[in-house]
Amino acid sequence: MAAALRPSNRVLLQALQTLVYPGVGGSGSVSCRCPLGAKRYLLTDNVVKLKEFQQKKVAIACNLSGTKEMYFRNLKEKLTQNKLILKGELITLLHLCESRDHVELAKNIIYRYHAENKNFTLGEYKFGPLFMRLCYELNLEESAVELVKDQHLRGFFSDSTSFNILMDMLFIKGKYKSALEVLIEMKNQNVKFTTDTYVLAFAICYKLNEVAKAMSIFSQIMNPESIACVNLNIIIHIQSNMLENLIKTLKNAAEGNLSKFVKRNVFSEEVLAKVREKVKDVPALVAKFDEIYGILHITGQVTTDSLDAVLCHTPKDRKSHMLLLNKRMFSRRTSQPLSQSLLAE
Repeated sequence: MAAALRPSNRVLLQALQTLVYPGVGGSGSVSCRCPLGAKRYLLTDNVVKLKEFQQKKVAIACNLSGTKEMYFRNLKEKLTQNKLILKGELITLLHLCESRDHVELAKNIIYRYHAENKNFTLGEYKFGPLFMRLCYELNLEESAVELVKDQHLRGFFSDSTSFNILMDMLFIKGKYKSALEVLIEMKNQNVKFTTDTYVLAFAICYKLNEVAKAMSIFSQIMNPESIACVNLNIIIHIQSNMLENLIKTLKNAAEGNLSKFVKRNVFSEEVLAKVREKVKDVPALVAKFDEIYGILHITGQVTTDSLDAVLCHTPKDRKSHMLLLNKRMFSRRTSQPLSQSLLAE
C-alpha cells in the first residue's frame, strides 16, 4: 500500500512516524511523553464518563434495598424461572457489578433482556455505553468485544459511543487488531461514524501500519489550523527539503492579519530550532528566517512547549460550549427565547 502513496503523503507519514510514535521511523525519533506524566487520550472525559459512572455506582449501591448479594440472587432466580427482566433491574445491575463473575451474570441478563425487547427499540434506553463503561472500569475489554460481535445481540449496541469507548479501551491496551475488528463490526452494523470514530480509526490503522487507510482517514480528521497540524506541517517541509516554501509559510504566518481578534498560528520553539538548523547553510534563507523568527516572538506566536507537549494534549470537551449556548438561548431582560435565526447558528 505504501508504494501507491504520493511523495507528499510519504513525507507526512514519515514525519508522523518519527514524531508521534516512539521507536518508529528509524533513529532520532522523539518519544511522545507528555509533561507531568500525562497521557495521550483519544476520547474526552465527556465521552467516556467513567468518573460519572463510578459516582452513580456508589449512589445506587447506597440506596439499594437489601444487599447486593440478595439483588444478584433474585435476578438469577428470574433467569431460571424465565421471568420478565425489567429495564430498571438491568440498569441497577450494571451499576452494582464489581467483578468478572458479576459481569457474567450481567451478560446473561443482557441476552434475556434483548431477546424480550429487541422489537421495541424506538426511544429505548441505550445500555451499550453503560456496559462499556463497566468493562472499562473492570478491564474486561474482551467481554465487551465478545458481546459486540455476537449476532444474537444485533441492535443492542446501536450507538457510536459504545463502539468508540470499546475501541479506545483496546487502543490503550495496545490491542490494535481487536480494535480494528470492532471498527469493522461497527461498519457492518451500519452504526454511524462520528469524529471520535475517525480519530480512533486513524490511530488504529496507523499503529497496524495500514498506511493507505490511515492517510485517507487522516485527511478527514485533521484540522489544518490546529497547533499540532501547524507544527507538523513545518516538520514535513523540513524533511522534504522544501525550504523556500518553508520560509514562505512562516512569513505568511508572521505577517498575516494583525487583528488581535483573529487566531494566529503558534509554533513550538523546538520546531523553529529545527528550521534554523535546516537553513543554516543557506545564508539568504538564514537572514530571512531570523527576521521572521523575531516577528513571531514579538507577536506572541512562539510557545516554549515542546513538540511532544503540543501533540500530547487532552482534547477539550464540547459540553461546556453547549452549556454556554443554552444559557444564551434566553434573553436576560425578557426571559424569552432568542430569535430562531440565532439558535440555528
